[in-house]
Amino acid sequence: MQPPLIRAENLSIGHGTRVVARGIAFAVGPGDGVCVVGGNGAGKSTLLRTLLGLQPPLAGRIASDPSLRPGDIGYLPQSNPAHAGVPATAREVVLSGCQALRGLRPWFSRAERRLAEEALARFGAQELAGRPFRELSGGQRQRVRLARALCAGRRLLVLDEPVSGLDPGAAADLYRTLADLRREGRAVLSVTHDLPGGLADATHVLGLGPEPFFAPAAAWQRRARGVGLEGGAA
Repeated sequence: MQPPLIRAENLSIGHGTRVVARGIAFAVGPGDGVCVVGGNGAGKSTLLRTLLGLQPPLAGRIASDPSLRPGDIGYLPQSNPAHAGVPATAREVVLSGCQALRGLRPWFSRAERRLAEEALARFGAQELAGRPFRELSGGQRQRVRLARALCAGRRLLVLDEPVSGLDPGAAADLYRTLADLRREGRAVLSVTHDLPGGLADATHVLGLGPEPFFAPAAAWQRRARGVGLEGGAA
C-alpha cells in the first residue's frame, strides 16, 4: 500500500482566530478520489487553501509525502469574475500551469508545450487553444482552467467546484476524465455541490460540519440515505 500524499490529523481551520471547522482527519493517496461535502460556511474552500499552505491551520497537523515536488499538485480555485479579463489565449493560460516545471528558464520546453496541448485535449478544449481567454464562455473558461490545473498537478489535483459553469454533458465528461486520471495514479480531492456526479467518481467522502466524517463513499451514501442528505446540497 502506498503512503498518503497528504494526511490531516485533528485539524482545525478558520480565519484569524475564528474556527470554522475542527476535528478534521483524513488521508489522500495515489488513485484516491476524495469528495468534500458540507453546508454553506462549513469550511470546504478554507480546507483546500489550508492544505495548500495558502493559509495556516489553527490547530492540528498536515503531513505531506516528502517526495511531493513543485509541479505535483494542481489547484483549481473557485471561478473569480476578475480573472475573466486575462489578456492571454487559452493555450497561454494552460501553459502557465507548467510554471513550476519551467523553474527559472525564460521559456517553456517542447515537452511542457506538448503537456499543455494534451491537457487541453483531455478536457475537450483543444479547439479553444488560440482564442482569447476573456472571449470564452463561462463553461469554456472552466475547461481551460481545469486543463491548467492538470498541467500543474502530476500527482494530486485539488479542485474547488470543478463542474461550476459546465452543462450536464460537459460535467459528465469531466467526471469520466477524472476517473481516467485516477486510474493512471493521480489523486483527486474535490469540493462539490453536485452530489450525484461527485459521489459517482469518489472513493471516499469527507463531510465537514459539527461532526466531521471521513469514510469510503459507499459508507457515506448509506449514512446520507439514513438522514436524508443524498442528492441534496453539499
